[in-house]
Amino acid sequence: MDDAVAQWRNQWFDYTHYLRREGFLDDQFAQLKKLQDENSPDFVVEVVSLFFQDSEKLLNNMARALEQNVVDFKQVDACVHQFKGSSAWIGAMRLKNVCINFRNYCEAQNLEGCLGCLQQVRQECLALKNNLENLFRLEQQIVAAGGSIPVME
Repeated sequence: MDDAVAQWRNQWFDYTHYLRREGFLDDQFAQLKKLQDENSPDFVVEVVSLFFQDSEKLLNNMARALEQNVVDFKQVDACVHQFKGSSAWIGAMRLKNVCINFRNYCEAQNLEGCLGCLQQVRQECLALKNNLENLFRLEQQIVAAGGSIPVME
């Protein structure tokens, strides 16, 4: 293995440890990565892309619902519940945890709390997207240089 690949693999290990330590990702993401193989090398990238496409729609639906004169908190909660499930499925731990708080505010019909959580979900979503884009870029460099992507533990 040449030095560049070894260096990128080390960066990959450091970066995945950082993402887990900071709570961006949990064990579920590692399980998702294990479903990827040579027959479906872009599986995780595709799943994550779909997640962010759906997230944008859900965020817009939640924002619209919270802007109404009479807020339907059950509708908002249904969107948050879906968002939480999707976040858990890809291993986005911090995002999932914000959604848990968000659902509590929906249950209490606390508009101010819901608006704060919506903003927090948007921020966490953007941070997660940036971090995953960095991770995927690093993986592309490793593969382009003839290396293999390490296995997440």
